[in-house]
Amino acid sequence: MKKYIIFILAFVLMIAPNKAASTIEGYDVVSELSKDNITLYAKKMNGLYQDFKINFKGEVYSRPFWRNVTNPTYAPEMYYEDINKDEKKELIIILTKGYGTSVVQEEVYVYRNTNGLIDVLVDNPLAIIYKNVKTKLSTERAEISVGEKVYTVDIAPLEIPPTNLFDNVAFGSITKYEVKDNKLIVRVDCRISPAGYIGEIVIVYEYLDNMFQANSIEFQPANL
Repeated sequence: MKKYIIFILAFVLMIAPNKAASTIEGYDVVSELSKDNITLYAKKMNGLYQDFKINFKGEVYSRPFWRNVTNPTYAPEMYYEDINKDEKKELIIILTKGYGTSVVQEEVYVYRNTNGLIDVLVDNPLAIIYKNVKTKLSTERAEISVGEKVYTVDIAPLEIPPTNLFDNVAFGSITKYEVKDNKLIVRVDCRISPAGYIGEIVIVYEYLDNMFQANSIEFQPANL
């Protein structure tokens, strides 16, 4: 029991905020909102940025389990905007866990400032899609139904051999978040084979029941 209490205390101290200077020894600045006095730090270890720290207006919050690739193209992104319409700004941090051919995997973290940064849950985009989107796939066409709206995509221009087709439309090789017009948005790709991109599902979030849930879901077909 004593060892358990010591572990809990150590973990709380690691996560809790503390006053800090504008630089942190041994850490790189990986994103910054200078006019808002918000800086994101991380250590470069084993080819990844790890062991993150958020300097939020002079208080530092540790996020030791976060990961981001070191490729500058996929550097962490930060926004400080009111995305839940309460006239108070939220901190939004977007990380890229991995990337490759036809693959980009991002994750998002949202915080409100209530006597310190408080996590706000964001519904998983794949869970939203699986609950709200139905699909059919044949050797000639892909059908995507979002609510009562049905989209039909002629896949012939892709010239994909039938043996390479998936059993059904697949989602999530590319998951990308953005903040636009004070709204949190996620784009999730739709594929019928590893290279068979046919469009994306676009989800616009709203703040409801103490979390960010889907307000709208739309399929945007690719120009095949």
